[in-house]
Amino acid sequence: MVESDKHFTGAIPDLYDRLLVPLIFREYASDLAARAAGLKPQSLLEIAAGTGSLTRATAPLLDENARIVVSDLNQPMLDVAMIKQGRDDRIAWQQADALALPFDAQAFDVVTCQFGVMFFPDKVQAYREALRVLKTGGHYFFNVWDGLATNDFARVITETLADIFPNDPPRFMARTPHGYSDTEIIRAQLDEAGFRSIAIETLERESKATSAEQAAVTYCQGTPLRNEIEERNPSGLEATTWKVAEILRKRFGTGVIEGRITAHVVTAIS
Repeated sequence: MVESDKHFTGAIPDLYDRLLVPLIFREYASDLAARAAGLKPQSLLEIAAGTGSLTRATAPLLDENARIVVSDLNQPMLDVAMIKQGRDDRIAWQQADALALPFDAQAFDVVTCQFGVMFFPDKVQAYREALRVLKTGGHYFFNVWDGLATNDFARVITETLADIFPNDPPRFMARTPHGYSDTEIIRAQLDEAGFRSIAIETLERESKATSAEQAAVTYCQGTPLRNEIEERNPSGLEATTWKVAEILRKRFGTGVIEGRITAHVVTAIS
């Protein structure tokens, strides 16, 4: 992962939440929230919460006396999450590094992470930290995207940007969101960190955009792909976005477009 992959700043957090969350995150958030809430935890930590898609899915399912801590390394993303969530006295918001969590050992019944572990520079250390803050027998639920081959919009957009910038193609999607999809590596790293029981399930869903233009704006302007495009052509973000939209129309049609999305859901027990 390169440094720009972590920069969810400027216009990105708002576009990310308004467009990317309903496009690809919402159904997986509901799934992860149901798994976590099914254990009826009294203390839950969410890591790498982003703009709070999983938080909004989880909070209504938890007991009124539950303690919820929502954390993210990126304060602008967390700011959006706080606004979107609204007041909930059960929730504490905290900027935190997943590799050095500022919480006591054995403080939580459940730890969750929605599409965040791919961004951790040292995944084994991040898993060790999740294990450290979990109570004995506690559960760590997280999900990661499968590779580009099974995620249609991300694959076509990555291929299109490679055609537009052949000498230095933007590789954010392949490198980071879809770059940690080998389930054997995930299992081995969780085992190395000390988790004693690990289960991985692969879930395929459909992603639906109102138009090719919406999908292009979502990916090209609402993710760190924006940083890569602007690095290569500082004044070319809009033109690049519309070129991507044109290819998406050719591949998926006009009007509402649909594409496959696939992710792995991981459960690890301390």
